Amino acid sequence: MRAYDEIIEFIAAGTTPDSVAHFEPSQQSKDYVADLIHKEKTTGLTPEESSELDHFTRLEHLMRLAKARARMLCAK
Repeated sequence: MRAYDEIIEFIAAGTTPDSVAHFEPSQQSKDYVADLIHKEKTTGLTPEESSELDHFTRLEHLMRLAKARARMLCAK
């Protein structure tokens, strides 16, 4: 499973503003991404790992924006 699959599964399953505001990736995904980042800084990544990290980073940014919007909607 790729690191960003959890985010895709979450979106595909349907969401509510509250579930978006409280979404957190699993500890396993967090650890895997941290390992990729460490590897990127030390020994370098394979093209596949680099692509996976790039996709995850983009989706993480999108989720941060969605969480901010969801929190505003929940506050109304």
